[in-house]
Amino acid sequence: MTRDDRKQFEKSKLISVESLGEDKQIFNQSKEMIKSLDKHNYTYLWSWLGLPIIQWPADIMATQEVLWQVKPDVVIETGVARGGSVVFIASILKMIGKGRVVGVDIDIRSHNREAILNHPMATSITLLEGPSTSKDILQKVSSEIKETDVVMVILDSDHSYDHVLAECHEYSKFVSKGSFLVVADTFVGHLTEEEAPKNRSKLWYKGNEPLAARNEFLKHNPNFIIDPDINNKLVLSSSPGGYLKCIR
Repeated sequence: MTRDDRKQFEKSKLISVESLGEDKQIFNQSKEMIKSLDKHNYTYLWSWLGLPIIQWPADIMATQEVLWQVKPDVVIETGVARGGSVVFIASILKMIGKGRVVGVDIDIRSHNREAILNHPMATSITLLEGPSTSKDILQKVSSEIKETDVVMVILDSDHSYDHVLAECHEYSKFVSKGSFLVVADTFVGHLTEEEAPKNRSKLWYKGNEPLAARNEFLKHNPNFIIDPDINNKLVLSSSPGGYLKCIR
């Protein structure tokens, strides 16, 4: 009879995750690789079930791990873009057997809205258009959540410091204990102004970006921690240190 080694496997994995998180050389090598690949718009080359997802593969893997772990009833994502991310989340929730996505964006272009609403996953997706931190949108988001729902939030819209910090304050209120608030694109905070991507419609530089906002948010909110099990293995990722777990 074959020995059940699953517990040993998980124990060994945690040791590797911890050592990887402490390996600054690997992180710096990852940083250089990301900078090189970004010259080719690497994240724009991938789709999920037919729609551009605009994410690094490592972040896709991390998000599906968290979704499977939490099994949320509602996932709120700010920043819809071309729709691949909300479709990705909806497809994972479909496999889990429950849950729906609320996608929020200040400008959902008609062709992107059409592609999302005509997708097989559309029945699990609600789209809200408007500024993510406006009173009207926050009320609409709140109305999508039942008192007993387990809620997860992903912040991936405007990446300026003020906006991300405002989103952290407003949307963290929706996150359930044991679930996650994901602050996307923290990687920009690890770059100098010279290194920061220039092939974007908006440019973000160190100090005016999601990592700085995450740091300020955590200073004043002890309800969230940087989850080590996920974040320590986030190399070749746009969101290192961005997966915040609600602990109370």
